[in-house]
Amino acid sequence: MQGRSENALSHSSVNFDRIARPYRWLEYLSFGPWLARCRSAQLVHLTGARHALLLGDGDGRFLARLLAAHATLTADVVDSSYSMLRILDRRVRRSGRQARQRICLHHADALEWNPTRSYDLIVSHFFLDCFFPGQLEQLLDRLLPYALPGARWVISEFALPRSTPAAHLARGVVGLLYRAFGLLTGLRVRALPDYATALRRRGLVPIHDCHYLAGLLRSQVWSAPPPAGGDFGGKIRIEVEPG
Repeated sequence: MQGRSENALSHSSVNFDRIARPYRWLEYLSFGPWLARCRSAQLVHLTGARHALLLGDGDGRFLARLLAAHATLTADVVDSSYSMLRILDRRVRRSGRQARQRICLHHADALEWNPTRSYDLIVSHFFLDCFFPGQLEQLLDRLLPYALPGARWVISEFALPRSTPAAHLARGVVGLLYRAFGLLTGLRVRALPDYATALRRRGLVPIHDCHYLAGLLRSQVWSAPPPAGGDFGGKIRIEVEPG
């Protein structure tokens, strides 16, 4: 299904508020520290970022680390879950008044939210897997015009490993996760989107790539086209973590 029918199926009836409070413990029970490690894998590559857009950052653990690592960075945070935003807000407030003043929270569906500024950093952790293919195209077309030349997009997602035995196991894990989230939240998406092809088609290239749990988890930094006459600053670096 495409367009409005996809949006009606996967977003009008989806309620992530139901998992906001237990989310951290559900995460630890299912994957231990690996999802958190995947989210933070690219922090070292984000130096110089000034204005960030975070999509569905959940309970704010990554945002708190991002603000602590970059003292002058400001961020817009978009989430369709009001409960998640409240938890994120409390976490950032514990980091100090100055940290809270550097963020702006937006309770909105990312497919309908309209940015009012440009960004040199976009972050989406385990977020793109909530969209049908047509919705993903819609999301990219809505947000990428606000990405500055050379902007970086950090993406953490589940993935299917290249090796056949690991891929079979990963399909089972991903299928189980989709079914569980469908029951808990009403999400009707059941397959990982091909965000890489969609990003490449719009001129972005991957510049950092990490894999965890035999390729089940993937953390990447994608770079938007640089200013005229510039370049992407080097070759792609791929890192494979144990586990």
